[in-house]
Amino acid sequence: MVILENVTTSTHQTKQQKYKLLLQQIRDIVSHEDDLIANFGNIAAVVHHTMGFDWTGFYLIKNGELVLGPFQGPAAVSRIPLGKGVCGTSYAKECTIIVDDVEQFAGYVPCSELDKSEISLPAFHKGEVALIFNINSHKMKNFDDTDKRYLEELMHLLEEIL
Repeated sequence: MVILENVTTSTHQTKQQKYKLLLQQIRDIVSHEDDLIANFGNIAAVVHHTMGFDWTGFYLIKNGELVLGPFQGPAAVSRIPLGKGVCGTSYAKECTIIVDDVEQFAGYVPCSELDKSEISLPAFHKGEVALIFNINSHKMKNFDDTDKRYLEELMHLLEEIL
């Protein structure tokens, strides 16, 4: 059994240091558990609390639409069609999408009036998008190339267990 401890969110640590510790903890989690939902729940919790995001979670692909999976944060939209919102666009375009200001994103699907920026990342299984990892922030322009790099590394780790 793995003892879970949230990676410290000390102000003395850089974003890169937090992500490196976070990725090691996630590797430990998935190496000791083979249930995807359990892993997704713990991954959402570790990322959410380590990085201090406002909503962190998974959307699973079911019958051509995104269906809410394990997450941390306030209640969210349960289903998102292909191409709608940031998550649906990430799914349709099969790529990471960073939005600095959600109000400027055409077709934005609001979950909270406090959300200001967002990042959505796909994970692939057998050449197709299998899930979307989505993170919202109440801060404008909260996501950058560092987030993209380390979160894409996380998605590659997930692809190994899908």
